[in-house]
Amino acid sequence: MISKSMKYQLVCKNCGKVIGDFATWFQQDQKCRCGSTYAEVEYLEQPSLPQDFVTECSSNYQELYFSLLPLLRRENIVSIGEGTVPIERWTHLEAVARKQYINCKVYVVRNDLNAGSGTFKDISAALAASVLKENGVKDYCLASTGNAGTAFATYLAKAGIHFTEFAPSFIDKKSVETIRGCGQDCVISAGGYGDAKKEAAAFHNDSHILISGGNTDPLRIESKRTLVFECLRQLGFIPSVYMQAVAGGTSPLAFDKGVRDLNKMYPQRHYQLPRMLLVQQDECDPMVTAWEHAAAECFPHGWEQQYEAKKDVHTHIGILTAANPGNYPLVAPLVCSSRGTFLRVAEAELPAYAKMMQKKQGVTLGAASLVCYAGFFQALKEGVIHDRDTVLLNIGESNQRSEWPNEITIHEE
Repeated sequence: MISKSMKYQLVCKNCGKVIGDFATWFQQDQKCRCGSTYAEVEYLEQPSLPQDFVTECSSNYQELYFSLLPLLRRENIVSIGEGTVPIERWTHLEAVARKQYINCKVYVVRNDLNAGSGTFKDISAALAASVLKENGVKDYCLASTGNAGTAFATYLAKAGIHFTEFAPSFIDKKSVETIRGCGQDCVISAGGYGDAKKEAAAFHNDSHILISGGNTDPLRIESKRTLVFECLRQLGFIPSVYMQAVAGGTSPLAFDKGVRDLNKMYPQRHYQLPRMLLVQQDECDPMVTAWEHAAAECFPHGWEQQYEAKKDVHTHIGILTAANPGNYPLVAPLVCSSRGTFLRVAEAELPAYAKMMQKKQGVTLGAASLVCYAGFFQALKEGVIHDRDTVLLNIGESNQRSEWPNEITIHEE
């Protein structure tokens, strides 16, 4: 039997070299010897889904999925009650589809009901805090537009780890107050998210403080891939369509990893990756634009490397502001292989969708969550949701975490 110290290993996605565990990964500044910063967790003793796979939501997802996470000792689990996230069926969206003669089932991942910091980054921050604690890390930093910073500040404070957030100038006041209220540091850039990332990288290099690996960080991938297991636990199946608003694209990569891991556990069942329908708002849509150009040219060789940063961004949705889509070369091929697409929604129309959601479902969500919700209607319009599809909408934060700016405040009629 493999010892607990050999529960998993990190493997470089570029050269295939076995790197070792997270202790080695951190010692090597989260890089392979070949220079690549993209590594994936491989489990050496093939895990399986828990035998007591109950339908109720757990108050500690790391306890539930301990055998499926790169954590060696349970005593290092850091949790503030984030638990697993409920998946609901929203029949009012099914009724909208039926008007177009499509019978589909629609399920929604209610990240807004999370009991942790209130962000959809909580499970990533929880696992990161646990693994960092297990490996004796004392300082950590990252750049984010608000949600990741809030989550990491909260969980790392619980783990006794000092954290520094580098934020763009447009970060919301609530996030700054939460981060600093945890006793953590928040450095606000004079520029945008790209500037904040550069400042974080400089801080990392100068201070030799560990920095988040970004959208391909194996800690984020491993935590977010548990949504696949949650689909099986709560729904009993993997949906045929997966939708979310996208800025960087960690969650689609994680969902793919989860499906691949399932197929390793149960090769006889042949789980299939859902069609990926990823949504951006028209005021910050560099991935959609790149995809449209590639599609117009019938996806020529090297198409996934052809993308440009959006120069003039006027979006009110700060947490989806990623003008330079650096993860596009990884996310776009995944969308293509799943027979999915990228969708664009009008930011100016989001308040109308918010009113619809309030009326039909009694739910108020943040601006970024509404991008995904509006994307469902756009997907129907473009005919990319089919009859008998099962659709999963991975929505983001609650309105309490990400309020609408005054310019587009939602008023009840």
